[in-house]
Amino acid sequence: MNSQSKLTRPEAMIFDMDGTLFQTESVLLPAYHKLFDTLRSEGLYTSPTPPEERMLGSLGMLLEDIWKVVMPDGSQEAHNRANELLLQLELEGLAGGGTLLYPEVKTTLESLHQQGVKLFVASNGLEHYIDGIVETHELVELFDGLYSAGKQGTLSKVDLVKMLLEQEKLQSAWMVGDRSSDVEAGKKNGLGVIGCAYAGFGNHDELKGSDVLISSFPELLELYKKAIPNT
Repeated sequence: MNSQSKLTRPEAMIFDMDGTLFQTESVLLPAYHKLFDTLRSEGLYTSPTPPEERMLGSLGMLLEDIWKVVMPDGSQEAHNRANELLLQLELEGLAGGGTLLYPEVKTTLESLHQQGVKLFVASNGLEHYIDGIVETHELVELFDGLYSAGKQGTLSKVDLVKMLLEQEKLQSAWMVGDRSSDVEAGKKNGLGVIGCAYAGFGNHDELKGSDVLISSFPELLELYKKAIPNT
C-alpha cells in the first residue's frame, strides 16, 4: 500500500468494474477472439484479429472509443456489429461460468457493507454487462446502486460519478479504480481516490494523482479503519 495523504472516512465507496472488481480478461479474451471470427465470417472485417494488448489497454474507455483504437481500419458498420457481439458473447461467457473476481473482492465488500458503507459501481461499460457480472458473482445484495455509461447515457466517467453523487445525495465518498478516467472522475468530483495497481492493463501513469495506491483489494479494509472519522 502506498499512502500519499490521510483520507477522511467516507459514507460510500464507488467502484469501477473492469480491472477493479472483475478480472475482465476471464470473460473478455475468449469473447474477443470469437467476435473477430464472426466479423470476418460476416464479411465486415478482413484483417487479422488485432493484438489482445490493444483491447486490454483500452479498458476504461467508452465502447465507441474502444473500437476506434482496436480496429481503426474497421467501418462504422463493423464497429456497431462489434458492440452487439461483444455484449452477447460476454453474457454467454458469464452464464457459462469460470469468470473471476479479484481475490477477496466479495469478502471485502461484505465487510464494508456490514460496517455501513454504501457501495456503488460506476462503469463506462454496458448496463447488461455490469448487471451480468454482479448477478453471476452474487453481489446484488451488497450494492446500493449500479451506474453505467450504457444505462445513464453519460459521455465521461466524470459525468457519471457526478450524476451518482447527486442522485444518491452522498456527502462523502471514495472513488476506487484502476484507470486514469477513475482518478479524473474522483478528483473532479472532490472525492478521495484509491488507485488499484494490481490489474496491470494500463501504463505506469494511469494512477498518477491517486491519494493511495493499493496492490490488493482487501487493503481497502485497513484504509477505511485508519481513515479520519467524519465529524
